[in-house]
Amino acid sequence: CVHSSQDYDMVHYGHSNQLRQAKAMGDYLIVGVHTDSEISKHKGPPVFTQEERYKMVRAIKWVDEVVEGAPYVTTLETLDKYNCDFCVHGDDITLTVDGKDTYEEVKKSGRYRECKRTQGVSTTDLVGRMLLMTKAHHSNIDTSDYQEHTDNFGKGHSPWTGVSQFLQTSQKIIQFASGQEPQPGETIIYVAGAFDLFHIGHVDFLEAVHKLAEKPYIIVGLHFDQEVNRYKGKNYPIMNVHERTLSVLACRYVSEVVIGAPFAVTKDLLDHFKVDLVCHGKTEIYPDKDGSDPYAEPRRKGILRTVDSGNSLTTDAIVQRIIKNRLLFEARNQKKEAKEIAVIEAMKRLEEEKTKERAQAVL
Repeated sequence: CVHSSQDYDMVHYGHSNQLRQAKAMGDYLIVGVHTDSEISKHKGPPVFTQEERYKMVRAIKWVDEVVEGAPYVTTLETLDKYNCDFCVHGDDITLTVDGKDTYEEVKKSGRYRECKRTQGVSTTDLVGRMLLMTKAHHSNIDTSDYQEHTDNFGKGHSPWTGVSQFLQTSQKIIQFASGQEPQPGETIIYVAGAFDLFHIGHVDFLEAVHKLAEKPYIIVGLHFDQEVNRYKGKNYPIMNVHERTLSVLACRYVSEVVIGAPFAVTKDLLDHFKVDLVCHGKTEIYPDKDGSDPYAEPRRKGILRTVDSGNSLTTDAIVQRIIKNRLLFEARNQKKEAKEIAVIEAMKRLEEEKTKERAQAVL
């Protein structure tokens, strides 16, 4: 049994990748999620409520069980309580309000494992993209623009709070994909959209779609960045198509993703995937470039269904939450980075002392 705990605020594919790696180290993954009050005390205000965060983590396909209100500091008592052999965390550092390593106790007892942090994404960077209102993060923009963008948002000196550009590889997609072909008797359901900043509104929608059939096989069509920007405007999408692909693939309700799906749900697409049902949420259906209805074909065939997930949360609403709390988030990131830099300095000093000792021993 493997244990992993974090705040899991603004869950992104970096969190999902950490949980994928953690699950690969054992056979049962228990994930602890902190309360709003614990996060506020140690880091600053969370973007999402604890109930939203619990549900988001449950939707990640590698998670077997969620512990609600897990303590901020992972102790041996916590591991023993849930019969976990060890806990797993990324190769960054998590500090308490007074600057202590939250995994100190389990590290000393040898019940700590580390997994690689996903390069190119952090909650800090995503918040920066929202606040800057630039399009520099889109996949068709060159890297110099992107670099300028990330530098603008206080990239700072900490390698953990800073960010480097995300590079998509086929290996990453293979690791996230289920690799399952549709089986006889399964209902093939197609949904399309941006699925930007993959959030609890998306999860509730996909869960509702999943319940429409006894054996659902859900295919998500993701629109290219330029297409999303055409109908949403501003700096959307916040996450580029490569990032959105991994975010959606990590969801337990999703079987397959079409990367760069056509905006119009055509006869060719429906025939190619042998689609039984096409679903859309209660959100507005934007017209195609020529003003036509992108769902005309499934509507004509009588296979279009509007699904009410009961959740009205949108990517726009999340951005508004961030803007409303802008100063608090900026202060939170500066505080977090200051603590991390202090730890890095201490680690450097310790390493220098060890090097001196080794040199003296040789002499």
